[in-house]
Amino acid sequence: MRRILFLPVILIMALTSAFPESGKIITKSPIVILTFDDAVISQYKTVAPLLKKYHFGATFFICEFPLKKSVDSIQYMNWNQIKKLYQMGFEIGNHTGHHKNVTKLDKNQIMNELIFIEDKCKANGIPKPVSFAYPGNRTDSLSQVVLKEMGYRFARAGGSRCYNPTTDFSLLIPSYTMGSAQKLQLRTSKALENLKSGQILVLTIHGVPDVLHPAYSTSPDLFIHYLKFMHDHHFKVIALHDLGKIFEHTTNFTLK
Repeated sequence: MRRILFLPVILIMALTSAFPESGKIITKSPIVILTFDDAVISQYKTVAPLLKKYHFGATFFICEFPLKKSVDSIQYMNWNQIKKLYQMGFEIGNHTGHHKNVTKLDKNQIMNELIFIEDKCKANGIPKPVSFAYPGNRTDSLSQVVLKEMGYRFARAGGSRCYNPTTDFSLLIPSYTMGSAQKLQLRTSKALENLKSGQILVLTIHGVPDVLHPAYSTSPDLFIHYLKFMHDHHFKVIALHDLGKIFEHTTNFTLK
């Protein structure tokens, strides 16, 4: 039941990982990283209050869509709401300015897409993002080079498997996609149920619900079910940029 996105997992050895070259995980709890894409309004109205209730961290990956209908605008957060998410303690990440497929862009175009969100963050008192999510989970070596040059430490892709910092490049972090569709439910449930002590599971989530993209929508009831499961099983639930905090430098890197 593992989801396969056919995303090539290529370790770019010429680029150093954002993690310490040596270190060890300093928590033995299962680790879940919650990431939310596309700035869907339900992330502000529904998701954020639930995360605060459970004292969970999360990363919200922001982009701006070229809206074709005025009614669509109410389905996405504005920057005042995004700023409030940051003030609530959540990480604001970069998802390109306009949800662009980075594999179709040249270096300058990728940089401009990143700078668009960086400038919006700066104007709203939000720190420059250090985490990125590839739109559509599409990535290539050029985009990874640009991200590293621009100071990004973490980048989330697809792949439907746990993240292993001993082998996975930190700008190519695999994730599972959550959703109410039966196939996505089965994969997410199995991933959570099988998560072992010290393992790292990254979840990609869209709207809760997502009116404009129902194929990737998660119902509030299902989302609450997952949150309760993670809480009851004592998972450590964090934002993507918090990964650096759970590692410590040592001569031997171990994943336990």
